[in-house]
Amino acid sequence: MLNFDLPGLTALFARMGEKPFRARQVMRWIHPGGVADFTDMTDLAKSLRHKLLDHAEIKVPDLLFEQKSVDGTCKWLLDVGTGNGVETVFIPENTRGTLCISSQIGCALECLFCSTGRQGFNRNLTTAEIIGQLWWANKALGVTPKDERVISNVVMMGMGEPLANFDNVVIALSIMLDDHGYGLSRRRVTVSTSGMVPQMDRLKEVMPVALAISLHASNDRVRDKLIPLNKKYPLCQLMAACQRYLAKAPRDFITFEYIMLKDVNDSAQHARELIELVKDVPCKFNLIPFNPFPNSGFERSTSERIRIFREILQEVGFVVTVRKTRGDDIDAACGQLAGKVKDKTQRQQKWQLVQG
Repeated sequence: MLNFDLPGLTALFARMGEKPFRARQVMRWIHPGGVADFTDMTDLAKSLRHKLLDHAEIKVPDLLFEQKSVDGTCKWLLDVGTGNGVETVFIPENTRGTLCISSQIGCALECLFCSTGRQGFNRNLTTAEIIGQLWWANKALGVTPKDERVISNVVMMGMGEPLANFDNVVIALSIMLDDHGYGLSRRRVTVSTSGMVPQMDRLKEVMPVALAISLHASNDRVRDKLIPLNKKYPLCQLMAACQRYLAKAPRDFITFEYIMLKDVNDSAQHARELIELVKDVPCKFNLIPFNPFPNSGFERSTSERIRIFREILQEVGFVVTVRKTRGDDIDAACGQLAGKVKDKTQRQQKWQLVQG
């Protein structure tokens, strides 16, 4: 059942000979209601409940491990079968609560600065496994339909490249936005991508939510090394895709995420190149101090370097934030999610050989 958005659930009920409003009832029980047992859906006829018990299931994720940071950040490792686990992170703040959701077991893109990428890749998550993370977080946080919303924002910034799992992610987004699901605003649901240009254009047409780009470099030479996908979709193509996306985006800007790597992409010259690169794209910048992990090969930029970089961007009018590091004591900060990945790419072994 978690694999279906409302249109899919309505079609399923039609095949069962049931009326469309039944799909809405069941969706409300599952998602805002947090119910995983058809027998608890008390406004359904007993005959329908029995039919559902015979022909359907609500398979919710099992918890493998939970960690809580001193700053209130929570990280859950959820079982997705065959020895694999994905990590989901909840970040509480004064004015909002943000849930960071994974879309794949591992990641195939091999970005050099990302711990997830070092773990290799196993498979895409199903829609049920994606939306199940939100279902689980609501349950773990004690949310009920009568409570004020605890999770106000969702970011697809966990393990994996969301747009490489396009169809399953889009259905999960549909459930997040549906008033019978989680009722989130398009402005409060963000998909982050490393720059899969054709899929950005598809997302614009079918599910235009807020968009964040993992940019991390001001020129193709540096970005080719950090993000191999850039060789396929270089910066000129990525910037053009950003401009196209804004035609239907719920916000009038793109967020560019930029990890600050010491002596790699953090000079004043890099900042000036960045200004020239994005001059035609309404945007804001989120500078992210690098979060170290074992054998990463990178260091975090100094606070002074980050300050100068930020001020250069701000001087020409850009909105720039420096992300506060949250959950780094439990490896829940940006770029640190690793989960449990039964790697099909043998990338873990390759990295071990390189380090050895």
